[in-house]
Amino acid sequence: MFRVVIPARYASTRLPRKMLLRETGKTLLQHTYEAACAARKPAGHGRRHDEAVKRGGVNATMPRTMTTRPPRRAPPPAAGDAAAAPPGAPAAVAPAAAARPRGGRPASVTVNDVARLAGVSAMTVSRALNAPDRVPEATLARVRRAVEASGYVPNLLAGGLRSSKSRLVAALVPTIAGPVFLQTIESLTGALAASGYQLMLGQSGYAESREDDLLAAIIGRRPDGIVLTGIVHTEAGRRRLLAAGIPVVETWDLTPTPIDMLVGFSHVAVGRAVARHLHARGRRRLAVLGGDDERSRRRMDAFVQTAGQLGQRDVPTALAPAPTTFGAGRRGLAELLDDDPTIDAVCCGSDALAHGVITEAHARGIDVPGRLAVIGFGDFAYAADVHPALSSVRIDGAEIGRRAAAFIVERAAGREVAERVVDIGFAIVDRAST
Repeated sequence: MFRVVIPARYASTRLPRKMLLRETGKTLLQHTYEAACAARKPAGHGRRHDEAVKRGGVNATMPRTMTTRPPRRAPPPAAGDAAAAPPGAPAAVAPAAAARPRGGRPASVTVNDVARLAGVSAMTVSRALNAPDRVPEATLARVRRAVEASGYVPNLLAGGLRSSKSRLVAALVPTIAGPVFLQTIESLTGALAASGYQLMLGQSGYAESREDDLLAAIIGRRPDGIVLTGIVHTEAGRRRLLAAGIPVVETWDLTPTPIDMLVGFSHVAVGRAVARHLHARGRRRLAVLGGDDERSRRRMDAFVQTAGQLGQRDVPTALAPAPTTFGAGRRGLAELLDDDPTIDAVCCGSDALAHGVITEAHARGIDVPGRLAVIGFGDFAYAADVHPALSSVRIDGAEIGRRAAAFIVERAAGREVAERVVDIGFAIVDRAST
């Protein structure tokens, strides 16, 4: 590549200036210079110039103001790069072609680079990535091989601005530390991925202020849908969600007045059913241990109210910080026994609490279920393996995730959802602990 500086004595040349600046290699400008230099050695040639000529860095027939740079050499191929590519596969992208330096930083591979590799237009590449069903299979295969060879990743932000679709769905859960919401997250992720969407997960905790901060950040990024845990939100949060016009699915709860759509169950109904279940097993001194979050409190309140309707005036209660833990279960049973040593059944707000209660009962020599019945909530994977096997309330978290994903996909496609509120119910799994 030549870097050309035109001396003043050649400024009067009749060759078009654009041509002079555009040509490379054996340019017309170089020919002009060579003709001029053949007559005499231009002034300015000296010892340093002659030494440079000997080293091969300067063309001896060119004035001092014209220099050449040696061509850049591509780095040697990495091990395995020389392996034969499958028939029809695009050639590997050389580092210099795939990412040309700009300002000291490597430039990203573009859709035009992929188009050149695949031998198609940039429009075809875009169509193959965004609407593969509209591209012939042979062309689609070439584009995909080019994408793989170049390492190209589409700019989803730019594509979202053009199509008003981000292909992202945001989900907020109170905690990812335990298995309570794990099934919902897994099924939601899988169902969305099957429709071309990706899940962005946020941990909101149990404080409303934290959820409001996350909602503001998420709404500003305009996802195609938002999945929330629970129905209790601040007025500011509700206003933001309603004003955003983004499809919203509330989960793990039940209300006749959702923000948009809802998949869940009644926590009040769970509390009532567990109290009746324990009473039907002959238990008359019921106690309850739960987390200090709003949904757990509603289950506890319904349990206490129903126990009162069944004839028990005072129901010992204990609260544990949410998310609840095994250790909180052990401490909770100790607190309940200090309050009333005659209790004969404990309803727990989670299986983790129930596991802790059983362990503490064993440590105190209390027989479960002979002296004390224990029931949990969630029916975690280990519930059947605890000794004795733990009775629990089963929630179909996977179904919640699938239904929520279906709602989001339908609404994102511009279709109306006929049944906006779905009650999936619950089931009491009766095992040895009761």
